Amino acid sequence: MEQPKEETSERVRALNTHAPRPTGAYVLYWAQMNRRVSHNQALAYAIKLANEQKLPLLVYEGLTCTYHAANDRLHTFVLEGVPDMAAAVRALGAGYIFHLRRRRADANDALHRLAQNASCLVTDDYPTFIAREHNARLPQKLALPYYVVDASCIVPMSKLEKREYAAYTIRPKINRLLGQYLKPFTMPKLAHRWQSGHEDLHLEVTPEGIPALVASCEIDHSVPPSLTFRGGATEAGKHLAHFLQSNLRRYGTDRNQPAEHATSNLSPYLHFGHISALEIALRARDYALEHDFAADEYLEELIVRRELAFNFARYSDDPASLDNLPDWAKATLAKHAGDARDPLYTYEEFDLARTHDALWNAAQQELRLRGKIHGYYRMYWGKKIIEWSATPADACRTMVALHDRYALDGRDPNTYTGILWCFGLHDRPWTERAVFGMIRWMSYDGMRRKTNSEAYRKEIMLIEQSGRDSFRLQ
Repeated sequence: MEQPKEETSERVRALNTHAPRPTGAYVLYWAQMNRRVSHNQALAYAIKLANEQKLPLLVYEGLTCTYHAANDRLHTFVLEGVPDMAAAVRALGAGYIFHLRRRRADANDALHRLAQNASCLVTDDYPTFIAREHNARLPQKLALPYYVVDASCIVPMSKLEKREYAAYTIRPKINRLLGQYLKPFTMPKLAHRWQSGHEDLHLEVTPEGIPALVASCEIDHSVPPSLTFRGGATEAGKHLAHFLQSNLRRYGTDRNQPAEHATSNLSPYLHFGHISALEIALRARDYALEHDFAADEYLEELIVRRELAFNFARYSDDPASLDNLPDWAKATLAKHAGDARDPLYTYEEFDLARTHDALWNAAQQELRLRGKIHGYYRMYWGKKIIEWSATPADACRTMVALHDRYALDGRDPNTYTGILWCFGLHDRPWTERAVFGMIRWMSYDGMRRKTNSEAYRKEIMLIEQSGRDSFRLQ
């Protein structure tokens, strides 16, 4: 069944004032961030418009060589999701165009060509990465209605009308609204099937052809694909099933033990939209109820903490800027700006994991090899970059750059929130000390006491030596 009209309107924004083009041959859905069919409210809205206008639907997904830090890892992960997306879109009865812009000299007009024949355009409302840039720039350049739809958050971002200070301020608001939105979602049926058109823009992607496609692109070829994660809705489903069956019950006790592998590892799939937070939350809630245990700790992270990050990014002019810090954090960092830092490392030394700290080096190698760092060690990783950088600004730039280069879950609201948390965002003052002032500090000895850091370090070393990850799902 279709979602209630009220919820649809809470998720949709019109970014220009154009009326639907009367000569349009189809409704166009541009899958920028939500590269999936299941539990996709943006795609559902596009279907609704197509049915109202008695038109077919065309879904467009693109990948260009020109996004910041484009490399083999990110390209491969996106391309691995294309066969799943193509099959699911065609099963709806919609058309599907995947366009790969391989070289900077190639034409950059695929979206404009598709929009010329469309009655209106629907795309994803997303507060970071290239979707944020496109949605700020393109609506006034296209002569058709341009709608953005929030298909990333369970509680629509619009329901929170200002930037929240911390988890404790957003939690009661989210929990008050959650019952309205944490409900099963069924995609509406498309009334008019796609026939044909624009095949000249389309590239058919097969799993076996992906390495050659990546090699043909004018991108950074020095960052190889992840040894752990493959892209796509099918892979996301495997990770979710594994998490529910093996880890959800112990998540509350073991999530901060990286060597125990109790987390979901779904952040890359959430970032690229291969799976929705709504589907994950419903499956986790229902699995826990069926097996008579609570999933509260996981749902807190997936819903409250994640949607705090989206709220922050939505109401920030630049989510990567230290200007977002609370006044107390800015003041204490400024007070300690002249404190001696010893040792000091360059960006290249951080990148290559060449510090004196074996645990930090292992966390950085996990980022380089797997494409993500376990969340608990990522906090330690960030705190130490602050400690070993000449200025907080240098530290922030290093963290952002390393995520841009290696992280499959980088450039995400959670990324920027996690980085700035290291500097005091969404946190409180602690005991004052050198360099950090009253910003929370984390120590190597503390990590050794609280976690099995030696087991983690050996695990990462084995991946580095063998070039294989035994935790990659088959």
